[in-house]
Amino acid sequence: MGGSSSRGDVATTAKPRLRQKFCELRECMLPGDTATSAAAICRRLTTWSVLREADTVMTYVAFRNEVDLDSLLGAVPSVRWVIPRVEGKRMVVHAYTPGELVRHRFGMLEPEAGLPVVAPEEINVVLVPGVAFDRQGGRLGFGGGYYDRFLPTTPAVRVGITHSVCLADALPCGPLDQRVDWVVTPTELIHPAPLWRRTPEPPADL
Repeated sequence: MGGSSSRGDVATTAKPRLRQKFCELRECMLPGDTATSAAAICRRLTTWSVLREADTVMTYVAFRNEVDLDSLLGAVPSVRWVIPRVEGKRMVVHAYTPGELVRHRFGMLEPEAGLPVVAPEEINVVLVPGVAFDRQGGRLGFGGGYYDRFLPTTPAVRVGITHSVCLADALPCGPLDQRVDWVVTPTELIHPAPLWRRTPEPPADL
């Protein structure tokens, strides 16, 4: 128990500095570079069988220079696209209707509360945003813990999405921090799942 507590303490103290560092790196990207990065990631995802063969995929609406995945909706129309809405300390998932989004007090766009709710058990793939990811599947978010609470509720394959500049060799990871199965950048497909859990390996066909 002491070891776990110690790791958690180190992660807690290191995260604010790293969060600031990677937020600054991301927000300093030029608009053209951000668009080029997002387009490359979307091209890779569009041809990935794990995504194309899924019935329901949870995505997100880009915020503060996150990778914009909106072009996937038109590129993979066979998928049922869903996005989360913040409700208290948890996320509720709704069908994604781009014309029916409202702005949350945190600043991001999210679905209206009256849209159909989708159970986490129905989701096959979650495209996970983050401030930074590492090669072991570690994720650094904004600090609210929303994805850390949500991801254990769904059996979905977890796919971290990040610009190359926000890919770290290693990030501090506490006992409650949720890792992802895959990390996708404009130039790399990284599969860290075998490092932290035993799951059937989907095809790396990007």
